[in-house]
Formats: sequence, structure tokens, C-alpha cells
Amino acid sequence: MPPSTITIGVLALQGAFHEHIKLLHQAISQSQSEKEQGWDILEIRTPGTLERCDALIIPGGESTSVSLVAARSGLLEPLRDFVKIHRRPTWGTCAGLILLSESANRTSAKKGGQELVGGLDVRVKRNFFGRQVESFEAELELPFLSAESTAEEESDEPFRGVFIRAPVVERILPSVKGEQKMEAEREAMVVAPGKDGVGQGEGEWPVEVMARLPGRSRRVMEKLVEAEGLEEEVGDIVAVRQRNVFGTSFHPELTADTRIHVWWLRQVLEAVQERRSKNGER
Repeated sequence: MPPSTITIGVLALQGAFHEHIKLLHQAISQSQSEKEQGWDILEIRTPGTLERCDALIIPGGESTSVSLVAARSGLLEPLRDFVKIHRRPTWGTCAGLILLSESANRTSAKKGGQELVGGLDVRVKRNFFGRQVESFEAELELPFLSAESTAEEESDEPFRGVFIRAPVVERILPSVKGEQKMEAEREAMVVAPGKDGVGQGEGEWPVEVMARLPGRSRRVMEKLVEAEGLEEEVGDIVAVRQRNVFGTSFHPELTADTRIHVWWLRQVLEAVQERRSKNGER
């Protein structure tokens, strides 16, 4: 018998959800291993549809608007349960990364309403590189793509990252049970609520830094220093993973490059197979 279908949800409240869905279909059709697995892609606007999902993408857009619409739609608590209790694979891009962070600067969560879902023990800063007119593209080295690629896949080329009013991970936070109380005590911060004492890292699942934008690139772009004589810098964190949650500052869905979507689908497949095996499902 063919393997049971895996259902991927894409939060479709605002932002680039159509682009993610298109690239997911392309990723499935281009990868032989993904072709052999049955996939269903859903647009998520209600808690009932979310319940049907094995994994979720929260796309880029305007994080405050997504948060407010999710609250009005009764989705915020189901999203928190999905990510932090059921621990289903979840990927957030740009605004999605902000929503999946446990802490955000007030500039990352505008006064008057944005709430966070949480799931990543990080503090993010929104619009780190400036306004919409200061958006840019940059080549990124993504070693995790090469590490898990097949022989026929071209994964050693840099990935062209699209940064639009992009956030960055400003700080990796310690893993704690419940709310990040130290962050809540900071001025002008918004912190995701804890879920029944569940800590995302729980000591065994630290945040992994998956990609950095070299500080050299950012400084040249912003013309803060001369291009000559720059020393190498650690760079700004633009992709992270912790347990079931993956976040990127940039927009893979706004490119024609399916490599990150293919990689993520493989992470989903592995996680779903493990969960179903433990539960005696197919």
C-alpha cells in the first residue's frame, strides 16, 4: 500500500501564502523521494483546518496583521498548541519568524496588539535592515542543504536570499519552562505566553544557527563603512532551528529555488514517520 498522505498547512491570513504553496508543489514534483509520498497542501484560516495538518508554514507578510487576524479567527491558541504542545513541524519566513519567536523588541511587535505564538527560544528585531525601499537580495551559504542533498541535486551553490523589511535573530535565549520571564522584564519587549510549563528547548534541544548574513555584506550595503579593509565578522543570524521549529528572516518562496522547501519536506517526512511509528499509525 502507498504511504498515508501527509498534510501540509500554509497559514493563509495575509502575506505570501500563494507563493509558498506554489513552491511546495514544485518541490514535490522535482524530488523523486517526495514524489513517492502522498502530500496534501491546505490553506489554513480556521482551527478546524489546522487540526488536519501534520506540519505548517507561516509565511511572510505583516506580522502584526497576521497576529490580529489569527486572534480574531480563534487561531492563536491552536497555533501555540500545534507548535509547543503537539510539536508539529513548523516553518516561519520573515513575519513567520517573528511570530514563532519567544521574544521580540517592541519595534518587532507594535504597541497595541501583536501577540506571539512562540516556539523558538530567540529574541528577534523586526525591520533590522530598514524600510521596504531598503529591501535587498544576498547570496547565503546554507551548509544544511549540502549535508542532506542527493547526488543529482545541486545544493552547493549559494542561495539567493530575498530580504524585505527583514528581521534578524538578535539573541539566542536560554531554554526555560514556560514564559521567558527575563525577557518580559526588559523594557519595550513582547514575550510569547508559556504553555502549561512546557519549555521549547527543555535542555536537550538548543537553538541551532542555520544561516548568517555576513556583517561585511550588511555594512557595505548600508554604506556605514568603506568597502576596503573590512575584517571578517560573525554576521547576522537569519535562519534558526529548534526541535520542530524552523525560521528564516528571508523569503525562499519569492525565488524559483526549491532547495529549502525540498529540505524542509524531508524534515517533515522524517518527523511524521517517527510520530506515526510511535503511535502505531501508517
